[in-house]
Amino acid sequence: MNKVLKQLEFRTILKLAAASIALVFLILYALFQARFLIVGPQIVLSYEPGSIQNERQIYLEGTTYNISRLWLNDRQIYTDAQGSFKEALILENGYTVSTLRAEDRYGRSTDLSRSFMYTPASFIK
Repeated sequence: MNKVLKQLEFRTILKLAAASIALVFLILYALFQARFLIVGPQIVLSYEPGSIQNERQIYLEGTTYNISRLWLNDRQIYTDAQGSFKEALILENGYTVSTLRAEDRYGRSTDLSRSFMYTPASFIK
């Protein structure tokens, strides 16, 4: 009888250990799948033009992650299926601030601002 009781206790402990390991893996998997929700929207510029420009038209290009909408200076722009974008920006004389704003489907947003100074080539010596 004592041997049967020890074997029953061992089986119970083994079942609890297996259930605990399965629960830990389930929690880790749920966190892994929720990583995009946790991180939120992101904007990464792959090419960043210099802050002083002698060309009136420059391009901002990069990649976005976890977004549903993207704006450049409050004008909606679009990405391809991989989240990449390339958008022209026309600089005004003097100082221009460009702001990229991305929003995810939960309403969270992130902003990325860059400043540019347009100086025509005739003024550069």
